[in-house]
Order: sequence, then C-alpha cells, then structure tokens
Amino acid sequence: MEYYELLGLKLEPFMDTADPYFLYQSASHRECLHRLEISLRLGRGLNLVLGDVGTGKTTLAQALEQTLMNEEQFLLGKLLDPTFSSESQFLENIRMIFNIDGRASGSLLAAKNLVKNFLFRAGVEETRTVVLLIDEGQKLTSVYLETLRMLLNYQTPQKKLLNIVIFGQLELLSEIQQKPNFTDRISVFHILVPLTRDETHKMIDFRLARAGLPEGRELFTTEAKDFIFRETHGRPRKITLLCHEALEQLIVLNRNVVTEELLTGILARTKQTAAVAVGAGESVESGGNSSKPGFSLMKWLGRR
Repeated sequence: MEYYELLGLKLEPFMDTADPYFLYQSASHRECLHRLEISLRLGRGLNLVLGDVGTGKTTLAQALEQTLMNEEQFLLGKLLDPTFSSESQFLENIRMIFNIDGRASGSLLAAKNLVKNFLFRAGVEETRTVVLLIDEGQKLTSVYLETLRMLLNYQTPQKKLLNIVIFGQLELLSEIQQKPNFTDRISVFHILVPLTRDETHKMIDFRLARAGLPEGRELFTTEAKDFIFRETHGRPRKITLLCHEALEQLIVLNRNVVTEELLTGILARTKQTAAVAVGAGESVESGGNSSKPGFSLMKWLGRR
C-alpha cells in the first residue's frame, strides 16, 4: 500500500513531476495559456514565457501540448533541451522532431532547405499550423536564436509557417534584449509570477482534490497553508516539495492533519541534516545520498 492511500487518497498529490493533471492554474498561468492559444491559432509566430525556477513553466508547456495534441489543425514538435554542438545539429534535431524526410548531408544550407520545404508543405499545402515548443530556453545560444529568427521569416500573407513557444528562465531576457530583430517578432511575452497567499491555499486544495481526497476532509490547517506560503514565497515547485514531505510525516508521526508546528519541525530537521551533510563534505546541490530523508528539501533550502 502506498503512503497516500493511508490518508484516503487515490493518487500521489505532490509528485515533483510536470503532470498537467495536477496543474493548478493561477491567474498568471490562466492568462498565459489563454494568450498562447490565441497566438497559435492565429499563426502569430514567436511566443516567449519566462519565469524563475519552480514557477511552473514545464508543467504549463505540458498542458499546452496536451491541448494542441487533441486538434488536427496543429502539427506539434517539442524540444526539451536545446543544447547542441552546432547550428547543423540544432537543425537536424528539428528535422527529426517533425519527422522531415531527407538528410542534409552535412551542409548547413541543405539542412535549412529541408526545414523550409517542410514548413511550406505543411503550412501551405496541408494548411496545418506547425508549432515548436522549446523548454529550457535559457540554454539557447545567440546562434540558435538567430536560426529561429531565420525560420520565422517563412510566412504567407495570412500567417507564419512556424510558430514557436519558448519556455525559459529569466536569464534569457538579457540575451534576447540584445537582439531587436528577434524581440520585434514576439507575439506573446509573459513572465510567470509566484502564487499569492490565496492561490497557494487553492493549489494545495486543488491537488488534494485531484488525488481523491474525500469531500469535507482537511489534511492541512489554514495556519499550515499560510506557513507554506511564507516559506516557499508562492513558488509551485517548493510548495509541492514541502507538502510532499508534510504528508509523509503525517504517516510517520501517526497524525491526522498537517499543522504549522509539524512544518516547523520538518524544516528544522532538514536544515540540521543539510548542515551535517555540508560538514561531511557532501554537496547539497549534486552530491551526497539522495535517499536520505528530506534530501529534496535540502536542495530546495539551498536555493532559497
């Protein structure tokens, strides 16, 4: 039996994975998704979503992908990590993502022509809307940004033949600000912001309800939710990590509800464990024994 079943749940409510089923849409998330859908349906081209670590960019990308996959109009490709050794390799990966026939034979011009011909065939002859989702956009180099800008030049009088949505950390902003020819093409520019106190409460309740918590039952006190908001500053990933740790402690301590006192104890023990790990020469970020209790929370504390 899984630990969450002991709490009357059918699913793990606070897994640290990008599952759209558990995406709580804050005002910022709802606005972003709405604007992206409009832009993509109109074939507006380039869209950029930025946010700090843990603000829900990857989950938002998954939710958008799920929506687009259900419609025949869209031809969807996804690039999870745009780290490549050359522009040719970058284009080759785009070719593979969209299953474009043919090989570029090592020529950069040939690779560009393959993608160009595909875009005109799919967008004009087949009247499809081609969408490329790029996660970890802060890893895009100046060369790859220029490649994307070049691909955005392919269009009809009615629409762009390639629509791009880049999800990245805030550091990407300084890179693109140096490229006015790139920024001028942006249709949707959205910065995800942390959750408010009220949204933090609603996120916790939403995920528990999604996991099957019986109606009327409470697993977190109001004071506990307030504590979580203060400690996480409304960042969804941090909320998820702390809530997961709290539910596990409910089972360990044989309690029925998460209180502020329980959460205070969790953080105190985690900080102590982190101090011991650092003293023993273990890296909170990348080393040590990841099976230790509270290890994920230790990494979280290291990024505060």
